[in-house]
Amino acid sequence: MAEQQPAESVLRFRRFALAVCVIGVLVQLGLTAYYLGMGHKAQPHDVPVGLVAPAAERAEVVGLFTGQGYFKVTDYATSDDLEIAIKRRDVYGGVDITGTQPHLYVASAAGPAAANLLRTTFTTVVQQQTAATLAELAGTGKRMPVAQAQQLNAPPPITDVVPLPDDDVNGVSLGFITQALALGGTVASMGLGRLIPRTRRSWRRGIAHVSTLAVYAVASASVVLWSMGWFSVGITADRGEMLAIFSLISLAITASTAGAVALFGPPGAVIGALYFTLGTVISGASILPEFLPDFGRILGANLPTGAGVQAVRDNLYFPAAEISHHLIVLSLYAGIGAAVVLVTNMLPNRRNRTSEVELDLAHRLEGAERREPVNLP
Repeated sequence: MAEQQPAESVLRFRRFALAVCVIGVLVQLGLTAYYLGMGHKAQPHDVPVGLVAPAAERAEVVGLFTGQGYFKVTDYATSDDLEIAIKRRDVYGGVDITGTQPHLYVASAAGPAAANLLRTTFTTVVQQQTAATLAELAGTGKRMPVAQAQQLNAPPPITDVVPLPDDDVNGVSLGFITQALALGGTVASMGLGRLIPRTRRSWRRGIAHVSTLAVYAVASASVVLWSMGWFSVGITADRGEMLAIFSLISLAITASTAGAVALFGPPGAVIGALYFTLGTVISGASILPEFLPDFGRILGANLPTGAGVQAVRDNLYFPAAEISHHLIVLSLYAGIGAAVVLVTNMLPNRRNRTSEVELDLAHRLEGAERREPVNLP
């Protein structure tokens, strides 16, 4: 009989180890497929760009830009209108061909990938047009004036309307900040999910839970904002606005995770892990939404991580941009999550449950009474 028990223990251990290995392999397989599916071959589609062109030349230029489906062209009357649209982040850049030489406008702060794509496309088109002009002149046997030759060989003018700051040359800071907020919010939600149930369920506990989430959100935002200053990132932005946006992002992540835990128990914390593992990839921080598959683009824009990244980017670099949609998404996550926490704490109040803290205290007092020595006369 004694030999049978160790054998059963070994068998249980092997089954558990096998299950852990299988689950780990499946999770790794799923994440690898997801990450590679989202970003291994990011193809641009319908990247919004502007165009300032005479009516006679518009069709030809639009055809060059939209031939592969990379760009979606919007017309503007002047280059000033185009620059305003770029600063509002309506478009990622654009071209003005009304002058003697085509002029490209980009905004690297909106995303280096889009700016590089515009530069590459613009340079290629200009080189093709230059080659066509030279071939036409060679066919007619005409000589080219020196001034014209210099103009054709001159590099095309490019203006970066909203450049990235020197301290964020790759534009990756937003991704790191979002990951920190998502991971910190997930850990905090899981910790509170373990702590809060140790008090009696009531509306007071619900308010205390939500208040704690709000305090954590502000503290988390303050830490992120403070640490950004160490690396001179975002130092020119409005600190009050940045604090409010970071707080809303943190509250959206923590409150929605806490709401899921309140509804489904500990497994609900998975939603916070999904924000960190899946949401940051499609947030638009490292891969622009227009470079993601449709599924990733739509889902990412409607997650707290995606809405948060876009709100922060616009507030940092595009103060004229409209961010109300992003703030609405964040507010819905924060508000619905907080409401779920409140309701789940109020409904069971009729059952008058005894809390784990009270039970633990009662057991300790009872044990102390039993151990109390009796004084004999």
